Amino acid sequence: MLRVGLTGGIASGKSEVARRLAERGAVLVDADVLAREAVAPGSEGLAEVVAAFGPGIVADDGGLDRAALGAIVFADPVRREVLNAIVHPRVRARAAEIAERAGSQDPRAVVVQDIPLLVETGQAGNFDVVVVVDAPDDVRVARLAARNGMPEAEARARMAAQTTREERLAAADHVLENTGTVEELRAAVDRLWDGVLVPAAARSAQAGSSA
Repeated sequence: MLRVGLTGGIASGKSEVARRLAERGAVLVDADVLAREAVAPGSEGLAEVVAAFGPGIVADDGGLDRAALGAIVFADPVRREVLNAIVHPRVRARAAEIAERAGSQDPRAVVVQDIPLLVETGQAGNFDVVVVVDAPDDVRVARLAARNGMPEAEARARMAAQTTREERLAAADHVLENTGTVEELRAAVDRLWDGVLVPAAARSAQAGSSA
């Protein structure tokens, strides 16, 4: 099994890369999906979040009011760490469970963990390959404005809540530049899949069988 950590700043195009990798055959483990599961209605995770942040972050349907919680944690790094301490251990445990199951079913599996905060949470060393999707800050700001109607100041605040572009690139084994079209990005993913990830997974499986 080949463990791949996939990351990229907000509006970098990481989600498109993840979709294409899944289409090519990767086992995709989406940290955002697992994070939502960790605080689903009725879960222990949600109960801990409510205890830490108060009943104001609960929506009318009993689920998490993500906008209300986001307004708190994006404005306060200390509060953001409180949230991370509740959610991240649950996400990591579930991700490890999915990866181990995939590897036991297929020694040549390419397991891609899509983790927005991979660098921030110090997880780069947990993977055989780290792939970073990159685009300049100004490009990402423009995308957020076009996609979400987000004002520039808010977009830059969201970006500032993540690690710097330079720190992210320093952790990368492979960088996918996303300054062109979606088709160009998907073609770059295909080259990475065929030329790097599949051969590496095969070597890993062979090494495991001869150990």
